[in-house]
Amino acid sequence: MDTNMWLAKRWWLIPVAVIITAGSVAVTLGHDGQYDAGFFERVPAVVLAALAAVSLLTLDRWPPMLVATGALSGGYFALGGENGPIFFALIVASFVLATRRPFRSWLPLLAVAAVLLWAGLLVRGLRWDDLAVGAWQSVGIGALVSSAIAIGTVLRQGRAAWVDRTARAATEEQLRMAQDLHDGVGHGLAVIAMQAGVALHVLDRDPGAARTSLEAIRTTSREALDALRAELATIAGEPAPRRPASGVEAIPALVERVRSAGLRLEVIGEPGELTPQVGEAAYAVLQEALTNVLRHAAAGTATIAWERGSDTVALRVSDDGRGGAVQDEGMGIGGMRSRVEALGGTFRAGPLDHGGFEVTAVLPR
Repeated sequence: MDTNMWLAKRWWLIPVAVIITAGSVAVTLGHDGQYDAGFFERVPAVVLAALAAVSLLTLDRWPPMLVATGALSGGYFALGGENGPIFFALIVASFVLATRRPFRSWLPLLAVAAVLLWAGLLVRGLRWDDLAVGAWQSVGIGALVSSAIAIGTVLRQGRAAWVDRTARAATEEQLRMAQDLHDGVGHGLAVIAMQAGVALHVLDRDPGAARTSLEAIRTTSREALDALRAELATIAGEPAPRRPASGVEAIPALVERVRSAGLRLEVIGEPGELTPQVGEAAYAVLQEALTNVLRHAAAGTATIAWERGSDTVALRVSDDGRGGAVQDEGMGIGGMRSRVEALGGTFRAGPLDHGGFEVTAVLPR
């Protein structure tokens, strides 16, 4: 931890150290506003109090200084130091360490420091012939140290939980951006590849159809590039307008885009009205399922079936391709599953008994 960072986090220790030092000077060296003949005899006790206060500033770097804090505080009392703010030295030290480290890691240091402090109170009690006061003070310090540890531990755990939530949110946002890139750009590239194949196939005998495919490639590539630029700008921290997520209203255009790529696509039923969140999930699942058909299935025909229940809507996308068991869900199937299950729905993807592959998503309406 550099000096600037330390000052930003522990600046309050400086006035605490000043108060402990000044208070110890006042109660030990001065009596009724005047200094008596025993002034110089009590100076060493004040020096120890000042050193105990300074030790608080070193605990972040050197936790073993907790023992020094207890020893210096105990020495202050053993040399005849009066009651005062020096009592707070070990309490503040315990709080500082509790906000930085688990209690178990420095419990032995605290035990030694407490013994040294209580030993100093015992010596002073013997000198003043008043052990009862020292005993009660020891109990009080123990209670306050325990409270400081409890408060510091709560603060440390709260800070750790906040850091964990922040890191988790950042990871989830990264996964979301990766998923959006995968869905949008991956779908666009799959359509472009199919359209390019169609254009090459009919280039010589049907220039008009080839031109239509090339125009579709141009449109799809622009959409994919816009999506890519928006996500990359977000990753780079640059201001970029967030495109609204596509929902049910964009499904007809998606179907036509896939059909234009050469896949025979049959649609059975309609999704009907869905909430924005469910509509976005349904569009994403349909887009990814059709992308997988274009890229992997080697299918000639695919079917989209919508089934509306009383409180659910089921989407099934099946094809007549080569099928096969899912070995690794990856980002595609895994992304569909996470979107559906996040809304409380169910998801299945796997081969059909008669060949081909089917994706089924049941979503709440």
